[in-house]
Amino acid sequence: QVQLVESGGGLVQAGGSLRLSCAASGSVFSINAMGWYRQVPGKQRELVAAITSGGSTNYADSVKGRFTISRDNAKNTVYLQMNSLKPEDTAVYSCNGRIRTVVGGTARGYWGQGTQVTVSS
Repeated sequence: QVQLVESGGGLVQAGGSLRLSCAASGSVFSINAMGWYRQVPGKQRELVAAITSGGSTNYADSVKGRFTISRDNAKNTVYLQMNSLKPEDTAVYSCNGRIRTVVGGTARGYWGQGTQVTVSS
């Protein structure tokens, strides 16, 4: 079984920084694309940033220049460095990984439980 565990969320003042981490464990053989999503109650989940196995990245327009996604393949971990945080960044952030397990089969998506990020003004 594959498990994704997020860490690094919390409460921060506007202009501050946080770094989120998401580590995959269990029967992981390989991880393709990984991404960070966020969701506010009553709204649809949105993609914040994604990174491919080759290191190519994509960002939502609202976070470009402020957030940086990276990954450590040896640790099966994806990070989201969040700088210059704004109150509108407040949301539950969840990581997703397209993962192939050691028992075989095709890769499929796995989700973490999410971590709360709250930015106060």
